Parts: sequence; structure tokens; C-alpha cells
Amino acid sequence: MSQADSLELIARYYTAFNRGDWETLLALLHEDVAHDLNQGVREIGREAFRIFLARMNRCYREQLADIRVIASADGSHAAAEYVVNGEYLVADEGLPPAHGQRYVLPGGAFFDVRSGRVARVSNYYNLQDWLQQVGG
Repeated sequence: MSQADSLELIARYYTAFNRGDWETLLALLHEDVAHDLNQGVREIGREAFRIFLARMNRCYREQLADIRVIASADGSHAAAEYVVNGEYLVADEGLPPAHGQRYVLPGGAFFDVRSGRVARVSNYYNLQDWLQQVGG
């Protein structure tokens, strides 16, 4: 894959995310995608990612803005930074109660690209900032 191909792949990933088009987003993932949750565990596989998206969809409403993506010359790695504009809808396990709190949070992600699909995504944001914003 070229650098341009990887940039286009990640752009499609975020477009699908912002539309809530989970099937399109999942189709962009390698079958054995590694997903590193912020300050959490690594989950492996498209089905694990599907379960993650269902939880996110239940607990949060998010749109990403100011998305900036870079990719390595050979297209095997990419990185993105963005601003999350979100609403906390339903309490997520181990987190404070939810009652529609809104938040704005900078975030970032790192990607491995293999065979034209996302093979790894590692997401990062400041959990303490988020907790302060939602009153946790």
C-alpha cells in the first residue's frame, strides 16, 4: 500500500465512525485487528471490535472533528489526532454515572496497515480530563 492509500483508508475509517456506519468501519479492519483501548487491554479480532462499537454506541454519542492524519512513506503505519465532541449517555462499566454530560477531548490514534486494511488501532486520550468533564 502506498502512503496515499493509507491516508485514504484512515479517512474512510473516520468518515464511517462519524456516520455511525459500523458495518463499513468493520469492513476496513483486518480480520485479526489488534485494538488497544485507552489505558486498557488489547483486544484481538473484528468481532471483539464489533462488541466494543456496540458498547460505545450504547454509552456515548461522539463526533470527531479537526481530524489530521499522517502516514509513513511505505503506507504501513499511520497516525491521527482529533477532537472528540461527545455526550455521555449511559454509565460505562467502572466509570461514573451518566446523565448526558457533554465533553470535548483531544485524542489520537496509531494504526498499522496490512493488506489494505487496518491491522492495529491504538487509541489515546486523557482519561483524567474526561473524568473531570463528566464529573467523575
